[in-house]
Amino acid sequence: MSKILICVAWPYANGTIHLGHLAGSILPPDIFNRYNRLLGNEVLMVSGSDQHGTPITVTAEKENTTPGAVAEKFHAIKKKAIQDMEIEFSLFTKTHTQNHAEVVQDIFNTLLGKDYLYTKESMQYYCVKCGKFLPDRYVEGTCPSCGAENVRGDQCDRCGKTFETGDLKQAHCINCGTEPEIRPTEHYFLRLSAFQDRLLKYLGDKDWWRPNVLSFTTNWLKDGLHDRAITRDMEWGVPVPVKGWESKVIYVWFDAVIGYLSASKEYSKIVGDDDLWKRYWQDPDVRHYYFLGKDNIPFHSIIWPSILMGYGGLNLPYDIPANEYLMFKGEKFSKSRGGAIDIPSVLERYEADVIRYYLSTVMPDTHDSEFSWGDLKIKVNNELVSDLGNYYHRCLSFTWKNFGEVPVPANDEELERIIGEIEDSFKQYRAYLDSCDFKKAIKVVMDLSHFGNRFFDSVKPWALVKSDRNACGSALYSNLMIVKALAIMAWPFMPKSSETIWGFLGQEDTILSSGYESLTSPLVNGQKLSEPAPVYKKIETIDENEEKSVVSEKDRSAECKTAEPLMDLRRLDIRVGKIVSVDDHPDAEKLYLLKVDVGDAEDRQIIAGLKAYYSKSEMLNRKVLVLCNLKPAKLRGLMSEGMLLAADDEEVGGSTVLLLKPSADVPNGTKMNSGLDNTCSRIEYKDFLKVVFKVATVSEGKMNIDGKPDVGYGQVLPERIVAAVENGVALVLSDGGQCIATVDGKITDGANVR
Repeated sequence: MSKILICVAWPYANGTIHLGHLAGSILPPDIFNRYNRLLGNEVLMVSGSDQHGTPITVTAEKENTTPGAVAEKFHAIKKKAIQDMEIEFSLFTKTHTQNHAEVVQDIFNTLLGKDYLYTKESMQYYCVKCGKFLPDRYVEGTCPSCGAENVRGDQCDRCGKTFETGDLKQAHCINCGTEPEIRPTEHYFLRLSAFQDRLLKYLGDKDWWRPNVLSFTTNWLKDGLHDRAITRDMEWGVPVPVKGWESKVIYVWFDAVIGYLSASKEYSKIVGDDDLWKRYWQDPDVRHYYFLGKDNIPFHSIIWPSILMGYGGLNLPYDIPANEYLMFKGEKFSKSRGGAIDIPSVLERYEADVIRYYLSTVMPDTHDSEFSWGDLKIKVNNELVSDLGNYYHRCLSFTWKNFGEVPVPANDEELERIIGEIEDSFKQYRAYLDSCDFKKAIKVVMDLSHFGNRFFDSVKPWALVKSDRNACGSALYSNLMIVKALAIMAWPFMPKSSETIWGFLGQEDTILSSGYESLTSPLVNGQKLSEPAPVYKKIETIDENEEKSVVSEKDRSAECKTAEPLMDLRRLDIRVGKIVSVDDHPDAEKLYLLKVDVGDAEDRQIIAGLKAYYSKSEMLNRKVLVLCNLKPAKLRGLMSEGMLLAADDEEVGGSTVLLLKPSADVPNGTKMNSGLDNTCSRIEYKDFLKVVFKVATVSEGKMNIDGKPDVGYGQVLPERIVAAVENGVALVLSDGGQCIATVDGKITDGANVR
């Protein structure tokens, strides 16, 4: 048995919890929490509402109320939404408490006594019209790095760059629109530069961290750490514990990360064990996991470890599995920007487990992912209902109707094979969850469900019950063992429906009390079953508001009127191109700046994030496939006029990225839409995502696409091909002749193209 501390980024108490919060930093730790508890580990999971800082004061001023009233109102809303989503914290507290203030001030005074804090006059925005200094969120402008507009004064959400006062272009006060002056003011600074070497040593062995987290953190350190102000000219927040500083408070980024420690101490007091927190924070064998969105990475991988190092005697983060962004219509979910789907509204229409399942399958773990109501409907109906839910119900209902209890197993060889399959699945599942790879873990659960359905069909209990009742009972026992295993393994993802299935099996305890140890333990022969009912139901319709975000004919441009089966594929202008130059992006370490000949009068400038997979020499003069009618977009300040297509097998259990290429040496600009005429001049990235491309290995002139039966093709194929799968049809991506889209290496069958 081990102890695990799970720390969850504190959402601001100025709005409701939305789907971006849930997928990014709230659902993943709950899955990990439940998984560890099923293993028998002791878990302390803490977070709460971040009630300080300018988002709350901005909202309070807009609503003509007090920051305290805003913070308390939204804390209650957030707490209920979290509970309604079956998220189980040990403690979900808030930062505006006496306990939290005392812990923050203790750390402040300790760092001050060790000379890690010092005062310095610094420059800050000052609005002459409003007559006050402007904290970061009271200033907006244009990002000097990537050109994003309406960026807040502290950090750009698009490129992640943080700012010093004066960095923003076209800065203005959000209250009156006036361009602020920059005036001196005195603040306390954290001597962050003193921790540079210790942080580099700390990061030296963190090869289990996600690449995005490690890369982000390493890049910050390469630039050299700069001391940061930790106080602000405000009245709302934790008071600075120094005489004469009554008009200032401790800055929220310093205040909030300390909340993990203060919440642990608060929980200890609540359960009547004042020293409990020490067993999680001072025992070096206890692993600390921090779940957050990518915009919070430096605060948890650099600033918080520095504070802990300076304070001394407390554990540093073991892992920081930060997620990327969940997107909606190509934009980041954001309540402050008005682009958010809040949890209370979603729960009015869908069960919590349905949302938990869908977000688990599209979780933005290593790159941004897209939320879609249409995709939600497809995944729920075709996977959750038709596969897992169908298997649960057909096994349980048939057994209940014909036996009423757990039958007696008679076929030891068959049962041994089933137990072996469960154990193999659990081995994969555990490896993925140990490394916080939740998308792959839920896929293992669904793969076991696929196996169960195939096994149920193979034993034909509807026929066997008539010819050999004992053999039928034995086969059903084996199926119920799979049902039991599925309920246990699905519980971290979908706890409520899993407990319902557990009850149908006649189990008197809970899944949590049984744990993974009971995964393959025998069912009790003769145990009475409860009458089952389907635990998931199909989504039949989408309401009017949701339909606006689902692909519909009226959303397409006037150029795209086709109603043929391959209409989405026709919209893509995919051409053969040749990379004629490769340079580093001047403002982004992971990006290449390419010139690509796609048959136009001038070469296209394309920005590609492929440095982790290809060297410059491997890129230069390479033939590639290019999506040419993607709407141009600025990436880190430079325009990109298309997208290279690459196969990525992460979602099917791999870790490979390979560029697509033509199988034959055809002229640059050759169109690769399988001979279909392109019907759109410009598309958004979300339009590209509507076409599902799969990679498959070819054997004896046939290919297996997306688990469907082999599809013949009337010509010689390369070893691996790329095909579009649409409306049940698999169509090889080609020029309509002998040139086929392929890849230049081995990759898992079913790999997607992005």
